[in-house]
Amino acid sequence: MLELLYAAFNTASLITLAVIGGAIVLFIGGWIAPEITGLLALALLIATGVLKPGEALQGFGSPALITVMGLFAISAGLFRSGGLDRLRALIGSDAIRSPKRMITLMVAAVGPVSAFVPNTPIVAALLPVIEGWCHRRKVSPSRVLLPLSFATVLGGTITLFGSSVNLFASEVSEKLGYGAFELFGFTPIGIAVWLLGGLIMVLLADRFLPDRGQNNDDLTAHLSSNGYLTEVEIPSGSELIGVSLHGSRLQRRFDADVLELHRGSERFLPPLADRTLLMGDRLLLRCTRADLLRLQQDHTVVLAPTSELAINKSDQQNNQRVVEVLLPSGSTLAGDCLRDLRFRQRYNVTVLALRRGNEVLRERLGRVILKDGDVLLLQGPKDAIRGLQANNDLVVLEQLENDLPTVSRKRLALSISAFVILLPAFNLMPLVASVLFGTVAMVASGCLRPGELQRAIRLDVILLLGSLASFSVALEKTGLAAATAKALLVGLQNWPIYWALLAVFLFTTLLTEVMSNAATVAMLIPIAGQLALGLGEPPMAFIYAVLFGASQSFLSPVGYQTNLMVFGPGRYQFLDIARYGIPLTAAMTIAIPFFICIYFKI
Repeated sequence: MLELLYAAFNTASLITLAVIGGAIVLFIGGWIAPEITGLLALALLIATGVLKPGEALQGFGSPALITVMGLFAISAGLFRSGGLDRLRALIGSDAIRSPKRMITLMVAAVGPVSAFVPNTPIVAALLPVIEGWCHRRKVSPSRVLLPLSFATVLGGTITLFGSSVNLFASEVSEKLGYGAFELFGFTPIGIAVWLLGGLIMVLLADRFLPDRGQNNDDLTAHLSSNGYLTEVEIPSGSELIGVSLHGSRLQRRFDADVLELHRGSERFLPPLADRTLLMGDRLLLRCTRADLLRLQQDHTVVLAPTSELAINKSDQQNNQRVVEVLLPSGSTLAGDCLRDLRFRQRYNVTVLALRRGNEVLRERLGRVILKDGDVLLLQGPKDAIRGLQANNDLVVLEQLENDLPTVSRKRLALSISAFVILLPAFNLMPLVASVLFGTVAMVASGCLRPGELQRAIRLDVILLLGSLASFSVALEKTGLAAATAKALLVGLQNWPIYWALLAVFLFTTLLTEVMSNAATVAMLIPIAGQLALGLGEPPMAFIYAVLFGASQSFLSPVGYQTNLMVFGPGRYQFLDIARYGIPLTAAMTIAIPFFICIYFKI
């Protein structure tokens, strides 16, 4: 403990503690994007002299970061060429007749694919397929969407390719002198985790997964009355002009709740029953999708056009489609409102309504700040809707055609992906070189266009991983990692190794539920490595405990990006994630340290 105090009471250490502590607060609070928090911490460590620019910025030139960028491109080429159409067809098959069978199939098929393909695009590609299956089978999406996310999380720890955090952890470990991870280095542990986790998911499905559907509804058919927020305007000639809400038939006819009334620059809040309505008044309504569509056909009210563009007459043509779209994690639209985005001009679609889980939004539709996980109801021409399917900022939650697309280059894309895996597996070339060759091959063969290559790379992930590498460098350079490990040894030195690993795993798991898993890895791997050396055990054993702990996020929608992606479409409540995830987390906390002990024979 004295060594920890000594290490902490020097200028560089105090600054590092303050910067990392402030970053943790910002990560948990979520007031600014995680990648911005990482860049701010990076700038502070350089400006205060804790790290030299070369030390702080080395994460941006690391092989791991280049590999992550290449994997984004390869996975995009794989999906766009139809390389995973067979998986989509299998998941959407009518031969699957119950939620439990669907969950079993997802564990068996989606998990192994997640070992080689980033999980975010997998969830984005399968969401509309599973939505369609739920609609045909009259099954609530809440019965199957959360297991989809969990299956990709479990599969992501089978190989080094499974997640960007795996590659980042390997980079941190190598820089600290503990060695990089092999492509299949932790696969035996990962397979055991996948099998055990999948079994628990199937067994818990009936009892712990909620049914958020009503009357066997689905997300794109009949939404509950608290589902949608939309805005209507009273046109000239409307029967509502000159009467009060209480005396009108609006609420009785459409079963809509009037949340606000806007008249010019004035804003009126409930109670509104006795307020006389005038032409041009805007009403903020909460209603079902069916009533929302009826509003468009009724001349009593009209959908209020956004400020940047009025609704065109062509919008009333039969070519129109109404679909739901999801803002996935990392969408560049998050943080802006529809009006500032000029959403209609950009995508040639009209936003009819917005839903954010079960939260009721009391703002005008055009001024609502979009967030990851929001679900928008859009209306537009089929071509415009089809164009959204190639957009990384939106996920269309409905298949536009009954048959799944097939592309002539799918075999070529699969072959390129196979070579990317096999070449480093047989030590024929370094992993980063194999991934770069694969990226070039995807573009050169036409599986991926140059413009699509640029859009496929997640800049938010790149900035976050590159900036967070400075955390581990600062902890090691200032001696805080070694001092913290020595302080922990006082309490853990008489513990069996299994219990020490369990403590490290559980702490990592809980920390990653409230902040970025990459940040958790950057802060804990230096400490875990030093702790292992102090206990006389292999550092890689404790580093694996951190890696698996940071990847097993089953307790909250914000703990992992795929959890957030299914949160809105499944209409889950916050505690639904924990109810299904706590037994799984408890089992992993007991089992994974045991698997690590067996693997390292300690």
